[in-house]
Amino acid sequence: MSKITFLGAGSTVFAKNVLGDCMLTPALQGFELALFDIDPVRLKDSENILSNLKKTTGSTCVIRSYTDRKEALRGATYVVNAIQVGGYDPCTITDFEIPKKYGLRQTIADTVGIGGIFRNLRTIPVMLDFAADVREVCPDAWFLNYTNPMAVLTNVMNVYGGVRTVGLCHSVQACIPELFKSLGLEQEGVKAKIAGINHMAWLLEVSKDGVDLYPEIKKRAAAKQQEKHHDMVRFEMMLKFGYYITESSEHNAEYHPYFIKRAYPELIERFNIPLDEYPRRCVSQIARWETMREELLGNQDLRHERSNEYASYIFEAIETNQPFAIGGNVMNTGLITNLPKEACVEVPCLVNRNGVTPTFVGDLPPQCAALNRTNINTQLLTIEAAITGKKEHIYHAAMLDPHTSAELSMDDIVSLCDDLIAAHGTWLPAYV
Repeated sequence: MSKITFLGAGSTVFAKNVLGDCMLTPALQGFELALFDIDPVRLKDSENILSNLKKTTGSTCVIRSYTDRKEALRGATYVVNAIQVGGYDPCTITDFEIPKKYGLRQTIADTVGIGGIFRNLRTIPVMLDFAADVREVCPDAWFLNYTNPMAVLTNVMNVYGGVRTVGLCHSVQACIPELFKSLGLEQEGVKAKIAGINHMAWLLEVSKDGVDLYPEIKKRAAAKQQEKHHDMVRFEMMLKFGYYITESSEHNAEYHPYFIKRAYPELIERFNIPLDEYPRRCVSQIARWETMREELLGNQDLRHERSNEYASYIFEAIETNQPFAIGGNVMNTGLITNLPKEACVEVPCLVNRNGVTPTFVGDLPPQCAALNRTNINTQLLTIEAAITGKKEHIYHAAMLDPHTSAELSMDDIVSLCDDLIAAHGTWLPAYV
């Protein structure tokens, strides 16, 4: 029996979407859907909800929960990863509250920045444990990583984990629909090319019937900037640097040194930047979950429509050899020629029986590549810290981060990192 293993299956709604999609995919019927999570209550919830869904979909997939990770992985054809190490309490709180004492404010803190660095440092050891299990019990599996920080974790799994890994993010799929809806443009028939790094990939080309749509997009964006809206940072970046970015404004506000600045507090209001956005979302989701849990668990008539998540389409393309195109995070094997070869990049990929095959992009516009490199610097130094165990590379990663370095002195950055290391305690390995 072929097998799809879901690590972090306690992410119940996401597991329902991804594995519900699999239940509705003809080529995946008869697969075992193996669930693993370290939280037994959430694991059981997911098993029960997916069992209800199996009945209503008429799927022949077999649902099994595991408390032994290696057994969950044994013989897997595909692995889906959706873990969060440390959760909201204590680790997300730590990532936000300690930097605030230094005057360093964040919005999401899950990619780069001081929050992204420490999320990586506590997640990389767990991912490498996963990799060791995969190499032992399912070495031919494709590993689909949905966990942030996407670029670093996907990089680590490929380079140091020895596991065939592709990172998947919603931002590429959402880019054109969100932009065109915001500007009142019709997206049917639009052709687009997107490439860069995760959360900072660029809409390089956008056209319809051979006509370049960027002049109209920029004209409408400039007009919209005269009023408050939710995407002011990305529009500003596009108007200044020439290209639209895939990930949201709340994310991109903290990827650059231009927007969250103590010396210019008026920028927060001007660009409508939601400081502390991720903790607010966490509190809201936690409060909502109990109500949602009862609704899902008690619904014997639970239904599901196939979503636009890439996972089931990737599995289907590999199983049937029917090609499917995705935006995937992969190692830069000469794909983007003016970004470092050590980087993980986000590029168009073709999926078929051969697996996930990335496509050549060439040079990005020089200003786009330069902005990408500012984030890649921090990503690569974070990996260096995790792999070598040397604390100095944590400092280097933070000192090279665009937002952190724009706000704090080097001495304060070192002190902040030391405070975060101490506060994380056993959530981090020892650093020398």
